[in-house]
Amino acid sequence: MVLQKVAEEGHLELTDTLIDDNNMSIKTSVTIDIRYQPMDGTGGMWSDGEFLDVPDDRDGLFAFETDSLLSGQSHGSGTSPGRSLQGSIPTFRKAGRGVFSAMKLGKAKSSKDDHKRGDEPAILEMEDLDKKAMRLAGMLEPDTISLASVTAVTTNVSNKRSKPDIKMEPSSGRPVDYQISITVIEARQLIGLNMDPVVCVEVGDDKKYTSMKESTNCPYYNEYFVFDFHVPPDVMFDKIIKLSVIHSKNLLRSGTLVGTFKMDVGTVYSQPEHQFYHKWAILSDPDDITAGCKGYVKCDIAVVGKGDNIKTPHKANETDEDDIEGNLLLPEGIPAERQWARFYVKIHRAEGLPKMNTSIMANVKKAFIGENRDLVDPYVQVQFSGQKGKTSVQKSSYEPIWNEQVIFTELFPPLCKRIKVQIRDSDKVNDVAIGTHFIDLRKISNDGDKGFLPTLGPAWVNMYGSTRQYTLMDEHQDLNDGLGEGVSFRARLLISVAVEILDTTSPEIICSTDVQVEPVSNISESATGKMEEFFLFGSFLEATMIDRKIGDKPISFEITIGNYGNHIDGVSKSSSVKKKKKEGENQEEENELIQNSSEDEADEDADLTSVSSTPPMKPFITDRNYFHLPYFEKKPCVYIKSWWQDQRRRLYNSNMMDKIADKLEEGLNDVQEVIKTEKAFPERRLRGVLEELSIGCSRYVTLANKDVNLAGRTKLDRERLKSCMREMDSMGQQAKQIRTQVKKNTVKEKLKLAQNFLQRLRFLADEPQHSIPDVFIWMMSNNKRIAYARIPSKDILYSVVDEETGKDCGKVKAVFLKLPGKKGFGPAGWTVQAKLELYLWLGLNKSRKNFLHGLPNGFEEIRATKMGHGLPPVTLVYDMKQVFQLRAHMYQARSLFAADSSGLSDPFARVFFSSQSQVTEVLNETLCPTWDQLLVFDDVELFGEATELRDDPPIIVVEFYDQDTVGKAEFIGRTFAKPTIKMRDEPYGPPRFPPQLEYYQIYRGNSIAGELLAAFELLQIPFDAEEIRRALIAVHDFAVPQIKVGQGGRADLPPLEGPTDSERGPILPVPLGIRPVLSRYRIEVLFWGLRDLKRINLAQVDRPRVDIECAGRGVQSALIQNYKKNPNFSTLVKWFEVDLPENELLHPPLNIRVVDCRAFGRYILVGSHAVSTLRHYIYSPPDKSCNNWATAAKLMNGYMVLTNGCSQARSSPSLSSRTFSRPAGDVSVSLEAEPPIRKMDTVVKLDANEDESDKEKKKKKKKKKGGAEEEEETDERVLDWWSKYFASIETLKENLRSQEAAQAEAEEREDLEIAAEAADIRPDDLHLKGSKMKERFKEKKSSKQKRSQAADGSEKRPPKARVDELVVYNRELESEYGNFEDWLHTFNLYRGKAGDDDEHALDDDRIVGRFKGSLCMYKVPLSQEITREAGYDPNMGMFQSIPHNDPIHVLVRVYVVRATDLHPADINGKADPYVVIKLGKSEVKDKENYISKQLNPVFGKSFDIEATFPMESMLTVSVYDWDLVGTDDLIGETKIDLENRFYSKFRATCGIASNYSMHGYNIWRDPMKPSQILAKLCKEGKIDGPHYGPGGKVKVANRIFTGATEIEDENGLKKQTEEHLALSVLNHWEEIPRVGCKLVPEHVETRPLLNPDKPGIEQGRLEMWVDMFPMDMPAPGPAIDISPRKPKRYELRVIIWNTDEVILEDDDYFTGEKSSDIFVRGWLKGQQEDKQDTDVHYHSLTGEGNFNWRFVFPFDYLVAEEKIIISKKESMFSWDETEYKIPPRLTMQVWDADHFSADDFLGAIELDLNRFPRGAKTAKQCNLDMIRNEQELPTISIFKQKRVKGWWPFVARDENDEMELTGKVEAELHLVTAEEAEKSPVGLGRNEPDPLEKPNRPDTSLMWFLGPLKSLRYFIWHNYRWLILKALGLILLLLMLGLFLYSIPGYLVKKILGA
Repeated sequence: MVLQKVAEEGHLELTDTLIDDNNMSIKTSVTIDIRYQPMDGTGGMWSDGEFLDVPDDRDGLFAFETDSLLSGQSHGSGTSPGRSLQGSIPTFRKAGRGVFSAMKLGKAKSSKDDHKRGDEPAILEMEDLDKKAMRLAGMLEPDTISLASVTAVTTNVSNKRSKPDIKMEPSSGRPVDYQISITVIEARQLIGLNMDPVVCVEVGDDKKYTSMKESTNCPYYNEYFVFDFHVPPDVMFDKIIKLSVIHSKNLLRSGTLVGTFKMDVGTVYSQPEHQFYHKWAILSDPDDITAGCKGYVKCDIAVVGKGDNIKTPHKANETDEDDIEGNLLLPEGIPAERQWARFYVKIHRAEGLPKMNTSIMANVKKAFIGENRDLVDPYVQVQFSGQKGKTSVQKSSYEPIWNEQVIFTELFPPLCKRIKVQIRDSDKVNDVAIGTHFIDLRKISNDGDKGFLPTLGPAWVNMYGSTRQYTLMDEHQDLNDGLGEGVSFRARLLISVAVEILDTTSPEIICSTDVQVEPVSNISESATGKMEEFFLFGSFLEATMIDRKIGDKPISFEITIGNYGNHIDGVSKSSSVKKKKKEGENQEEENELIQNSSEDEADEDADLTSVSSTPPMKPFITDRNYFHLPYFEKKPCVYIKSWWQDQRRRLYNSNMMDKIADKLEEGLNDVQEVIKTEKAFPERRLRGVLEELSIGCSRYVTLANKDVNLAGRTKLDRERLKSCMREMDSMGQQAKQIRTQVKKNTVKEKLKLAQNFLQRLRFLADEPQHSIPDVFIWMMSNNKRIAYARIPSKDILYSVVDEETGKDCGKVKAVFLKLPGKKGFGPAGWTVQAKLELYLWLGLNKSRKNFLHGLPNGFEEIRATKMGHGLPPVTLVYDMKQVFQLRAHMYQARSLFAADSSGLSDPFARVFFSSQSQVTEVLNETLCPTWDQLLVFDDVELFGEATELRDDPPIIVVEFYDQDTVGKAEFIGRTFAKPTIKMRDEPYGPPRFPPQLEYYQIYRGNSIAGELLAAFELLQIPFDAEEIRRALIAVHDFAVPQIKVGQGGRADLPPLEGPTDSERGPILPVPLGIRPVLSRYRIEVLFWGLRDLKRINLAQVDRPRVDIECAGRGVQSALIQNYKKNPNFSTLVKWFEVDLPENELLHPPLNIRVVDCRAFGRYILVGSHAVSTLRHYIYSPPDKSCNNWATAAKLMNGYMVLTNGCSQARSSPSLSSRTFSRPAGDVSVSLEAEPPIRKMDTVVKLDANEDESDKEKKKKKKKKKGGAEEEEETDERVLDWWSKYFASIETLKENLRSQEAAQAEAEEREDLEIAAEAADIRPDDLHLKGSKMKERFKEKKSSKQKRSQAADGSEKRPPKARVDELVVYNRELESEYGNFEDWLHTFNLYRGKAGDDDEHALDDDRIVGRFKGSLCMYKVPLSQEITREAGYDPNMGMFQSIPHNDPIHVLVRVYVVRATDLHPADINGKADPYVVIKLGKSEVKDKENYISKQLNPVFGKSFDIEATFPMESMLTVSVYDWDLVGTDDLIGETKIDLENRFYSKFRATCGIASNYSMHGYNIWRDPMKPSQILAKLCKEGKIDGPHYGPGGKVKVANRIFTGATEIEDENGLKKQTEEHLALSVLNHWEEIPRVGCKLVPEHVETRPLLNPDKPGIEQGRLEMWVDMFPMDMPAPGPAIDISPRKPKRYELRVIIWNTDEVILEDDDYFTGEKSSDIFVRGWLKGQQEDKQDTDVHYHSLTGEGNFNWRFVFPFDYLVAEEKIIISKKESMFSWDETEYKIPPRLTMQVWDADHFSADDFLGAIELDLNRFPRGAKTAKQCNLDMIRNEQELPTISIFKQKRVKGWWPFVARDENDEMELTGKVEAELHLVTAEEAEKSPVGLGRNEPDPLEKPNRPDTSLMWFLGPLKSLRYFIWHNYRWLILKALGLILLLLMLGLFLYSIPGYLVKKILGA
């Protein structure tokens, strides 16, 4: 009715009363207006203004229903409503029930309505329709207008297509190598008395134990354990690392557990560097949670995956203060005091379980009884932090209801990230997992200050796994265990999680941590949300690239959501609609359900049964690999109705964040691309990206704000929303702030920050509580499931608010189907199974009005039945079709994957578009094919409206194959592209045409397999005028014309040039406008030599030659006549000219191939290398404007160095290495005639040796201070190489600290600058601050001095002895100096097939040799200046004055210092390492000097080998493990290319020391003195100098250096020398203009050891260095002695004089009083076997004991490392002794001796001999504080004091873990060296020599029955003496008084009478 009226009148006003959910009536009025819009747009235009001028309705409500008005009679064909050809009609979509219409502003705003922006009401888009209608507040902020309107104006792309995903292969379930290394160093403060602790290390199910330490509660182990795994990452990161300390474990008994510590591997892996280093793990007792900490274990834990390299901090001398609290083994942000908490996982019920029973029993039953009930007996198993709990089993139930909770007790916050919840099928044979879900605790909690404890649900979680077919052996069972991506819905489970922090003080608490299971109450149906009916619609627009392996049976596609639509056990209606039935178990029920469907769904869905699969169709052949299905005009559709709890908000929230993240990711990729291609202004693009991010964040906050107080949500929903809003808000703020800081030089670091944002966004967007399950699309052929795609339901979910809509909702998406499960690993997973163009829409059934909106227009709907109008279509028929021609300009590809055994490929490309495919020609034997070929696809038919196609063309797929002579072509990789489109009415011209060549990344699985350079254009084929005329006549009055397009004339297309190449036949080349502009380049090649060529087909390579080819031109090297004799080339430099593109990015690769010339003119390819980027080798002439001499490119040092203009030379060493050199002498570098560089560098102060007078003064000062300083000056004689080494390591650590400080300071500066920009600081103020900073900065520069303060300048360090130092590099020397490729480059030659990403590291196996040489390219002609320079040799071109490559004899001296962290090679977890050195034919094995059972051996050896370069230039240093029987195993090896080092201008032959001395530990090692080296360098570099002047100055190339001029010889005589001066120049050689570079200093490098069997994983590290001396020079001196320091033999004499206040243990039988029989025991840590006891002081009643007893402990001690060396056999079966290094600690214990029972332990004290508190002078002053406040008290070292006497306390711990004083001991410690001990020997105990006198002990110690009276007297007197004395005193007093009273009367009388 309404429609007719509108159609007749064109205008209509309706008034009606609508009713909302609460039955409130709402008056509404609707105005409907219709205008005809002709094609050319001349008719009446609708301006937005007309629409927005709506009559003001009192309720503020109006609803527009322009749903299908425009397409009145044409069944949805024609243009889409609201998008005319100009696109200026605003579209209105109906929201839910019409309470609010969503307003979308059109694409092009008309100018008319600008003036009335002031009062126009914008409408808030609400989709929460259950709320009362909101009143419209006057003006809303512009933010509430949907952003889509804004973006629609800015982008011209219509949104009908979504981006395809490029990477194909699932990477999650595939196993990888991992290595976990754990070092248990020591334990402290273990609770318990006198224990024998063992540490057990458990990872997953592997256990390893340390050795047992006897009677100590602070054992020192230093044992290293390694666990190797080969499992998928998910499995690895869920494994638990458990450290437990066990007391007195032995073979017979398992011991008692002291405490444990648990953490999952993922926590360690997420640490920086994937490791915890030297951290203390807190032990807690799992059986008693009320107890506190049970002790600490200090350990290192590292997790190494493949390709991770772990930077270990330097392990020299660990004197770090043992600050336990500050170094706990906990990740950042976790409090040290963790509390116990209960984790409640409530399991309510499950539904949708698969109908299966995998047990064999079921089949037997079926056979015998015919009972066909598939049984599932489900139970739920929950795993968390290594514990498992499970619910009861519900027998044969598909909808089990458990209502049970599993309770874990664990410390909070837990160090285990995931709870694993698994539904399992209980079975007599074996239990099978049905589905698995992981709950990530980080996602369901927030640790911020406004955070919340983990909480979840009650919510349904969906489980995915293998397909639901019932098979006996399920090949995808792994998927059900949670490995890999599930390929089908399995079940959903209703669970909730809660955490309660326990108050451990309350009495009724359960102490143990065992898992408990309890019942819980049922929860209501509605708790998880209101049941809503959802509608899923899908349309298949295209199905191509179907793999032909499937066979040509008919193919259909099935779509499922949950169990709905699944043809095996699909469901129809859900519980809320009828009788709580969730799945119709048979068909009748389903039909009945539909008939009784409830009234509120009106007749529109009366008959809506779901159609979930497309009709089967026979496939057509596309080409030899692929089929396609004939979906031409007719596109099959599917639709499914399903019922789910309405939790769309969760998905909307994720979608909003995902969209922001997608935008950010795209932007960041752009920025990276700009940086990579070195285009201008990456910072601008980054600012734009950050701007977009902050707008997106604020928009999110606005949208999310309206959800804050919605009802019916779980706690997690509310909390998560709050925290997301907070996060997004802060992210927006930060993005704004960072945006202001993006400068040209900070782009890269800000880009990193932005990438952190991206990770945070992705993390936030992942919703832990599921709602609607994912959608699966399966391709079925012959009733078999072949391949699938899984689409997250949130991506296709519809919302009225644009930002909340899924990114693929209502869009056409290219979907690639893949094989399920493990089948998809490896090559099978790379071939596309099928490519679908798929349109999906999912939303509430009630808002399904516009589910067809996003489809390309121009279709008619064909419905299944004739009746209902409301039914969705089963087929769409397109009557609009456009014809195009696609031109694919395939120019070239580079760095392709090597697919043949020759290491090359024979590549061709196959281009797919729509259902056509074409192939380029095959180019043989290349990885960088230049096809230069144009492929033309004619008559490509695309369906839909022309304008839409222009904006959103379908994608082109390009696949690359390797042609094999036999068998099928092998897949190399694939890429996607979008063509540039020209419609028929557009001109073919700039800016869009002709299209530019672009690079497309080629992917093979997840790895990159090359790049394609190509361009694609899609040209619409015009049609002739006659057709148009006929079509126009047929047009109705009103309907939009539908033009059937015929084959048109192709004359209007841009012409194709005919085949020009006669030899290539009918192949079209890429046309001129598209191929790049070329210019002429000359490429010079330096041929140096070939190295390490392997055999080819078992024959040696004898006469190799190198062919260089680039862009079809090339050059060949001279032939090497005899590779064995001399592998170098006779002619060094050759060149060729070639035409290359002007644009450097388009340069083709350069191919290096090595062939072996055999007899009879045969050539065999040895190997090849493709240089993919030539830009590194482009020579640009020195820039005149470039002030900075260090970077201008000239012929440096005569060698060519390739730089670009003013940019820093590539090969310059990293700057960090510059800070280490500390030459002596004050260096003032004065710059004459050169412009100043930076102000700070002009004068560099270095630590000069102070003059003697200064030193004297200092000494005097020290004395005045009253000898507070205890450090003596170090004596020259005791210094050795190791002193130098240890001092250098200290420096290394200090430098790292100061670098961190400097970094912090630089950040601070930047903040200041930013603040200044924001005008917070007045300029002058800033200037002051700035200058202060500069001063601080200068200080830093000069604080290379050793005596500078620590980084923060507050704490003063004790002055350090002056030791000359070397540089310790934390990595190999090559990485510091750019691989020494300053002029000689090494190119690896490859051969053989490339491995795939699994075996990426195997690329090393493909290396068959190395080519040494270099390249230099420049445009011809070159400027004259260079060629005119003096001594220019035209034959050498750019490679002037490089050394000759004749063979040269060299003495190579290899110093091996030590190895750290070796991988254990023996069963006992240790290794017996020794060093093997190979160079060419010579091999040195140091087998007899193996070091027993050590993983950190100190070798301290030097080896001399003579070699001849170039034949022997690769040095291999290996560490082997010695075995008594069998062959020795390789632990790891490192390879060093000596030749590059030898010829490098960094002079890596012999490191330059920081000081020159002629004798002593720092003797000059090089046969050439510094002055000779300097003279040679100056001559080679053609610089003026050196000129030595008076006053200690030297001038080199306009620079003056100063230094000392005198030197002492061995006899202490001084003489004049120039060496110091020369050395100071060498140490600052990098400051010399033009030729300067950092010379390699005296150093030790740390090289990783690798084992070919375990590629990519470090097996330890080796510290070493190499010196090389040419044999034609004077011979070097003897090698310096670096043999390990011999420990010094000492003797510690301890005299126990007395004890006091020892607690009394025994009760006397007769008198019941307390006494103790005291003795003292002592030993040195690690030597418990040699413990010594005093005699017993019997029956001490006061705790006093007198001993006068001497202990003597001899020991070997390493002063430098502060460790005692102990060598002992580990067990009676050990072959030899093992050496242990242990800190020197003396333990003294006091015991109570018992005759019959075991002695009682009373107390102990442990003194660290290097730093222990001074003993108290008297027993009174001795108290517990001496131990408690150990840190604050001054400490002494016995090694300095030699003799100490005093009182020390004995302590023990009571029941409450408190320390208590249990006695005091007076002892004297006396340390003597072995020589002194020999001179003055002493006896043990009280024996000769030098005997001690007998102690004076009271006689009661004799038994009391010997002298009963005596002892009685003693007892009475002893115990009651005070009483007796008091009584006596009292008696005396009374006597006196009595006498007084008695005598006073007489006295008085006398007195009175005066007698």
